[in-house]
Amino acid sequence: MVWRVVEHGDRRWNVSVAAERRAHAAEWNLVFSFRCSGTDAQSVWVTYPISSASRGALFAQADKLSNDALAAALAERLG
Repeated sequence: MVWRVVEHGDRRWNVSVAAERRAHAAEWNLVFSFRCSGTDAQSVWVTYPISSASRGALFAQADKLSNDALAAALAERLG
């Protein structure tokens, strides 16, 4: 997934993707990093409910997610 920008509330968030595999686990989990800049700079990591045995397949699924889905995951994490 290419770096993206989503809006939530009145802030613009830069979104990056990562894959995380926990110890003794066979599958990779999809994780997004949301970062906003400015006077109230903030960084939030969100584990997304998609996993795969292949990192490549995981990133391909991330590419298919809409910006609205990413913004919704961020909104859920922020409460």
